[in-house]
Amino acid sequence: QLQLAESGGGLVQAGGSLRLSCALSGTTFSIGTVAWYRQAPGKQRELVASISNSGNANYSDSVKGRFTISRDNAKNTMNLEMNNLEPQDTAVYYCNTNIRGTTFWGQGTQVTVSS
Repeated sequence: QLQLAESGGGLVQAGGSLRLSCALSGTTFSIGTVAWYRQAPGKQRELVASISNSGNANYSDSVKGRFTISRDNAKNTMNLEMNNLEPQDTAVYYCNTNIRGTTFWGQGTQVTVSS
């Protein structure tokens, strides 16, 4: 079994920065790509960024150039550095991975960006 736990959310003014972290525990040896998703009120959950085991990162167009995803395979952690935050970035952010067809989610962390 695998557990994911996010931390680092909070309230920030537009233009500010936040750093989210995700700690993975349990059966971690099979982890491949890990990702950050977000869900704003009344909207569907959307992919924000993903990073493969070898460090290849991909971003949604809405965050490209502002967010940076990283991972530490030795520590089983993943981070999302968010800069130049905008009010439309307000959402609950979730870390995610998929192992052999089973999807795992963290409990989510709230990010609120005030204008």
